[in-house]
This record gives sequence, C-alpha cells and structure tokens, in this order.
Amino acid sequence: MKIIDVIKSEKPTLSFEVFPPKTESAVSSVEDAVFEIAKLNPSYMSVTYGAGGGTSAYTVSIARELKERGITPLAHLSCVSSTKQRVREELKAIKEAGVENILALRGDIPAGAEHSLRDYHYATELIEDIKTYGDFCIGGACYPEGHPDSATWMDDLNYLKAKVDAGCDYLTTQMFFDNEIFYNFMYRARQKGIFVPVVPGIMPVTNAKSLKRTVALSGNSLPQRFYRIMDRFCDKPEALKQAGIAYATEQIIDLFANGVQAVHVYSMNKPEVAKKIKENLSEILC
Repeated sequence: MKIIDVIKSEKPTLSFEVFPPKTESAVSSVEDAVFEIAKLNPSYMSVTYGAGGGTSAYTVSIARELKERGITPLAHLSCVSSTKQRVREELKAIKEAGVENILALRGDIPAGAEHSLRDYHYATELIEDIKTYGDFCIGGACYPEGHPDSATWMDDLNYLKAKVDAGCDYLTTQMFFDNEIFYNFMYRARQKGIFVPVVPGIMPVTNAKSLKRTVALSGNSLPQRFYRIMDRFCDKPEALKQAGIAYATEQIIDLFANGVQAVHVYSMNKPEVAKKIKENLSEILC
C-alpha cells in the first residue's frame, strides 16, 4: 500500500520509525525490537538508511519482512554519499522486495567531500531519479525550525518547494518539541504553495543523554516546560521515561485535535515506548 493513501485516511493514523543494525552482531536484537513494534499494527513503519549506505542491505531486508508481516514499509534512501549507479542498484533492490514507498533524503555530507565530484548534491536530484525509475510513493523531509544548512527561512522553503515540484507525494518533519513551531511552519509552507500532506514527527525523550545529543545535532529549541521536566526528573530514569512518554502523547493529542490526520513517532527501536504511546491513544485512534 502507498503511504499517501494511508495518511489520507479519514481517521487519525500513527506510524513508527525504526533503524536497522549497524553490525551483523546486532541483527538479532534489533530485529526483535523492530518486530515487537510491528505487533502494534502501526499505519506504516519507516526503516532508516545508515550514513554512506552502510546499513542499506538491512534496510531493505527489514522493509521486506515488515511487508510480509502485513505492515506497510517505508524504506529510507539517502544519496549524497552514493553514485548514480549505487542508487540505481538500491532502487532495484527496493522494488524487488515489493516495497512501494521511499523516503528520499540527501543525507549528511561526509567531512572533506569535494562538492564538484559528487553525483548528488540535493535530495531533489534523488527524487527526480526515483520518479524516472518506477512507480514509488516518494516522501521527503522538512524542518519546522529550518534546515541547519539553510541561511534563511525563505531559502529553506524554496528548497522544500523544489522537492515537492520534483515529485514528493508528502513530507515528514524533523522532530520538534513545541507544536506552535509546527503550526507556524505549516502556515509558511502553505503560503509558499506547498500543499502536499505534511506528517509531523514526534520523538519521545526517555533519557537525558539522548536529548542532549538530539538537540546538539538538530538545533531544536525546547520550551521552558520541557526544561522543567528534565530538571525535575533527570536523576530518576524511570520517572523521566514516563514523563517523556506523557509529553510526547500530549503533543500527539494536540496535533490530532487541531486537524492533523497522521503522526510519525521516532521510536528509537524501543517497543515499550511505542506500545505505551499507542495505549495512551487507544480511543483516539479508533
């Protein structure tokens, strides 16, 4: 099933992101976590793609098995570290696995990489290649607080509009911790003429270490009430986990209440977190 059809459902939908193992020794534990999350019967599950394509084989194999288990899979594909030939091989593998959905990403630029020598510079170029290869549903990423590489909000929206014009069927946001940031972003995007569905991405923060790493990498801003939660419970891991799940649940409920139809959760391969969030939304998702 194509994700554009899933997220246009009349009832609220909830999906989860998982990531493949980085090494062969971790395959079993990661697959156990991924398939535990699959038992929750999410609307779809996205499977990330490691930097430089290092986990690409695992990405496709996990996506294939999710499909075999009746879950709609979304395979991530990044391009900045790949050649045109490598991308074509990845698309062939994804198609042969029966996966219909791709999240097209630029990916992180390797340190010291020569700009002029790369086959791909922007996600837009990857989207164009995917469109010519096969009948995939293509998703793209967007950044409610602006992409770190964009000089201005207008530049970021121009790049985003180019992605949509190249063939993106829908967009998924980077995580955010204040829903007003998302609502303001949606207003600006619509003003820019970006009308494809936008799926907000929510990350439940369940430990202080992951929060610090996330904020450092993404530049996310945090509302004062979030800081107060962290300050109050940072030395009580189980309390912090409970508070983080509650905070994410509150964000999701507010999004649904304001007309959002689909929410994507960055579950970090934690079945217990995914399960608790879905339980908290059991009547809302009916």
